[in-house]
Amino acid sequence: MLRELFVKKKKYASVPSEHAKQDVPEGIMTKCQNCKKIMYTKEFVKNLRVCLNCGHHHPMTAFERIDSLVDAGTFVEYDANLVSGNPLDFPDYEEKLEKDKQKTDLNEAIVTGEAKIQDMKVVIAVMDAHFRMGSMGSVVGEKITRAVEKAMELQVPFLIFTASGGARMQEGVLSLMQMAKTSSALKMFSDQGGLIISVMTHPTTGGVSASFASLGDYNFAEPGALIGFAGRRIIEQTIREELPEDFQTAEFLLKHGQLDAVIPRHQLKENLAQILDIHVNGGELEW
Repeated sequence: MLRELFVKKKKYASVPSEHAKQDVPEGIMTKCQNCKKIMYTKEFVKNLRVCLNCGHHHPMTAFERIDSLVDAGTFVEYDANLVSGNPLDFPDYEEKLEKDKQKTDLNEAIVTGEAKIQDMKVVIAVMDAHFRMGSMGSVVGEKITRAVEKAMELQVPFLIFTASGGARMQEGVLSLMQMAKTSSALKMFSDQGGLIISVMTHPTTGGVSASFASLGDYNFAEPGALIGFAGRRIIEQTIREELPEDFQTAEFLLKHGQLDAVIPRHQLKENLAQILDIHVNGGELEW
């Protein structure tokens, strides 16, 4: 009896029952895609979807990004009802579009509108990779073009956040021509003295990277963002050389003069506000 008082009893972990698993609300935890650490989803979202452990930047929805940047209550959306057709009668294209509409609550892969950032008016366009991987079709190009024209009319800066797998193959050449259309609109806006700020997020590839994404007066990116035109394997096969490990990352592009800065998400609003202040109010850059 006395000996039993000093013997530590072993505790055996039990496997949670199916009933217990069902009691845990779905989505309460999130695993980091990079370091695999598990976090409370509420804390993760509050941290702008940046991993609390390793700092990895996960994709945001278009409206999450807008809410993180603009003054509360100032965003007014443009062209929310524009939707894609199926000009080439591509099989199952309409069904896939409908699925993405239901999944994302968006009509297309970009949200455009006007807002204020620290009381300075801007026109803003934000791509959302949750809708058809942010692919650029006719509606995406049209919404960007209209937004640029509105910025020209209002004489305010134009901000664009890119996140895209490139041109949308289901719309063929109609998708590819959006590269020229958006680039022409930005050229006209620039010729009239308009300010263009482009922020490339993960991923920005294909025809998007080769057109409007790279045409900013300021070209920024988020840490770790994949930015490029063709894929690594195709380039390696073409040039018959092995590419650096960090090839096509935001940091690689910055090192080789293709970006003006790589800005962490938490610093972005403050940095954008300072640049806008310079061009709108004649302020000074402090970072």
